[in-house]
Order: sequence, then C-alpha cells, then structure tokens
Amino acid sequence: MTRPLTAAQRRLIEAADPATGRLKGTPAQLAALVKRGLAFRHPRPPHDHFLTPAGHRVREAEPEPAEPEAPAATGVFAARVGGEEPLSGAGTARLREVRSAWEGMLELRRMTNPDGATDRPCGWERSHLVQAAALALEAAGHLPAVGDAEGGYRVRATPQPEAVAVHEPDGEALRACAATLERSGWQVGEYTEPRTRARYLLASPRRV
Repeated sequence: MTRPLTAAQRRLIEAADPATGRLKGTPAQLAALVKRGLAFRHPRPPHDHFLTPAGHRVREAEPEPAEPEAPAATGVFAARVGGEEPLSGAGTARLREVRSAWEGMLELRRMTNPDGATDRPCGWERSHLVQAAALALEAAGHLPAVGDAEGGYRVRATPQPEAVAVHEPDGEALRACAATLERSGWQVGEYTEPRTRARYLLASPRRV
C-alpha cells in the first residue's frame, strides 16, 4: 500500500509552476518526491526539480488524506511550557501558529486514535506530555510564565508515568487551566505542595 503524502509534500506539489511543473523546496523535500517517482531532477544546471507525469496526476486528482504531521517539539513551532524568555514579535502571528498547531493536533488524533476520536490525546501526546499539555493550554488562551516572573502557567515533567504538573500561582487561573485540560481529554487533579503549600495540577492523558 502506497504511503499517503504528507501535508508538506502535498503543499509542495500544489505550489508547483502550473505550466512547467517546476518545484521549489528543501533538498530533503525534493529528494523525497523524487524517491516516490513524483518529481525528477533536471540533469543540466541549475538542476531544478520538476513534476513527473505521476506528480502532475497527483496534483490534478482529488486530494487524498495526507499523513498527519505532529506539532514539532523541536522545530519552527514549540508550545510555551512556561519560563521561557519573551518571544520577539509575539502577537497575532503567534496566535495563528498556535491555532494551526492545535488544529494539526486534533487531526493527528483523528488519524491515529483507533476510533478516530478527537476528544482524547493520541500516542504522540503520550510521548510528549509536557509539550502536549502546554499546547492545549496555550491554544485555549492561557498565558505562560515568562522568565522568572510569578504569573502564568508552567508545565513540568513528573516522576509519575504519563503525568505532568501544572503550576500557576493564581488559584482562579489554575482552576481555569484544569477546566481546559479536562476539555482537551486530560484527567486532572488538584494537589498541595507539602513544603510550600502551593496548589498545583497533576494531569494525565485520558484513555477512554
């Protein structure tokens, strides 16, 4: 069975020059299309890449379901877990990035959960707990802590399997974080730190 195109590969094909089929992309992206027989590298300089007849057929056909791409924990986008330095140029562009990443996560749930459910975390989230919980919070409009500032959420790993801790000094904001995570498919409990008496959340991805 032919592996579905990734969303990035389909965008690359759709963006090809309509007349010549000339492609633009990174060397790795273009090499992947060549390997699949959808593009070829011209033998003469500047060695541009062009769609093959098969590549043209893919572009003209009805879109097939693209292989979902998980939000990258290391890459262009990373959810704010709290404690990072301020983002330069943060604003509407960041909001768009976060919204797009969350939509991608929901699609990943739909494509990888056995029953296609989008109301509970998928395998990628279970292996990237801190990033997944932080994305759910940031996508819902919660504000992460900046640097050493007191206010804002901080998502941290814990020794417990499949559990993260969410710290937020404001009690009302902490309860709002709990509500968001529950709506996003997490099981959440509120606890008290024995030494500091500070309240925090312990959240785990729900399985059913």
